[in-house]
Amino acid sequence: MRILILAIATAFLMSGCSTLNNVIEAKEQGKGTVEIYDVGMDDAWTLAKKSFRWGGADAIEEYKEEGYMLTSKGMNLVSYGSVMGTWLESIGDGKIEVTVISKRRISTDIATGMTEDKYHRLFAKGVEILKSGEKLPLSAPDLDK
Repeated sequence: MRILILAIATAFLMSGCSTLNNVIEAKEQGKGTVEIYDVGMDDAWTLAKKSFRWGGADAIEEYKEEGYMLTSKGMNLVSYGSVMGTWLESIGDGKIEVTVISKRRISTDIATGMTEDKYHRLFAKGVEILKSGEKLPLSAPDLDK
């Protein structure tokens, strides 16, 4: 009986698993949170990686020629983790459109590893740091300052 319950629970949890491919599909469907930043593409690419790192992401897959990167974040006490992607597109006048998508690894989780809003707040903070002439820190900057 225990094995049957465990098998049913596992099947339920696995049925809602998100993958990096689901992130790409979501982008193709026009989903994600979009912000525009006054920053060049090279700095935007660096900030995209830093924002993921500051948010605790694992290995980052970079597809620079296609203008996007994918990553994931492992599980913690409140989440089985998340899968994430960001797309960078130059829209002229030194501005970059940044789209980020963050999906819960398991759809029944009550929280995601890193929200789209938090990603954009980290990215914006990074732009602010660069514009001040400072170096980007290794650890996440304080978002309240």
